[in-house]
Amino acid sequence: MNLLFSNDARGSYPDSWYAATATPLPPFAPLQGETRADVCIIGAGYTGLSAALHLAEMGADVVLLDAHRVGFGASGRNGGQLGSGQRQDQITLEKLVGSDAARALWDLGEDSKTLVRDLVARHGLDCYLRDGVAWAASRPADADDLHQYAEHLQTRYGYDRIEALDRDAFHALCPSPDYIGGTLDMGAGHLHPLRLALGLADAAAKAGARIHERSHVHDIRHGSKITVRTDAGHVIADQVILAGNGYLGGLDRQVIARVMPINNYIVATEPLGEDRMKVLTRDVAVADSRFVVNYFRLSHDGRLLFGGGETYGYRFPADIPALVRKRMAVIYPHLRDVRIDYAWGGTLAITIRRMPYLARVRPNMLSASGYSGHGVGTAIQAGKLLAEATRGTSDGFETYNAIPHTPFPGGGMFRTPLLTLAMTWFAMRDRLGI
Repeated sequence: MNLLFSNDARGSYPDSWYAATATPLPPFAPLQGETRADVCIIGAGYTGLSAALHLAEMGADVVLLDAHRVGFGASGRNGGQLGSGQRQDQITLEKLVGSDAARALWDLGEDSKTLVRDLVARHGLDCYLRDGVAWAASRPADADDLHQYAEHLQTRYGYDRIEALDRDAFHALCPSPDYIGGTLDMGAGHLHPLRLALGLADAAAKAGARIHERSHVHDIRHGSKITVRTDAGHVIADQVILAGNGYLGGLDRQVIARVMPINNYIVATEPLGEDRMKVLTRDVAVADSRFVVNYFRLSHDGRLLFGGGETYGYRFPADIPALVRKRMAVIYPHLRDVRIDYAWGGTLAITIRRMPYLARVRPNMLSASGYSGHGVGTAIQAGKLLAEATRGTSDGFETYNAIPHTPFPGGGMFRTPLLTLAMTWFAMRDRLGI
């Protein structure tokens, strides 16, 4: 079974609020016959689109292949949060890689936000980019941790866009009975992810990248030149970039041993009207401190977009609204019976370290994946770094490449059942509040 085709109609976007509020690009023709390229990119999400755009702007001849449509995967389905720093907090990174490397990773995280904002401005991408992400705590210990972390960023990294909020201040922003405090990061942001992906695809095509949709890659033949085969054609390339993330399948054993696909779910409620002020009083996004994170924001048409809940098999649950509604009702009991107009799932990818895995898996093949829920800025930046690495050296690529990544126990064969056991335990801790 292949995650590319387990839950979605071939060549179609999911029935999401994002798809309903975006204008798709005219279809790009499938690959037919033989073609040659300097670089062949597999996967037209943020990573692949960014790599294609930057390579084309460097003058490279680049072919970009996707089994479905551009932005079909996590890039067009995610929570739309443009976070600061990395998926792991800086205190954890300081212990893992040392203070100098942790500083370099913080700077890369900040650069990723700047890159997204610059691309949006330079290409006129209408993706509703707004400032502000709040982190919410349900337990006193979590609130203390968030406040201490904000102070750490302010004093150690000179980051002055984040502030600690006590119970009253947080309730003034996010009137949920579940939360008792948190932080507000006005240097982070939120946006419409599919509109961003479509805009990047349009920009890459205009820059000269050759994009082929409905071109499922099923085989890679290695050598001094690499042959990438689809059902109806093949690309002979000097270099290949793997940008499939959770949808990569079995195209490379080194990657699948370290990167694990998981599924996450989002709903969009009916427009809330004046009741939206009982959800959020400002146009910011929210993520909470649970291990299985809840994340949400208001849409530009007044709906609550609420994400949460994970599964680890190939199939999405039959009743996604019920799965997400249960978590939403904990945060907002007054929305227990609100109408849900859209519900969708998607596949992302995680690593054991919860840090992206960027690697040169063969002398002429690079890969980036495993963004672990922090992919909006990081994946777009990774595409740029991969583009640089194919043309020579990239300090940013080497900084990510130096992160020690442990393979999942048992590699690709046993990672799913073992992860399911571990995540079930953490989910139970969330429910019990321990």
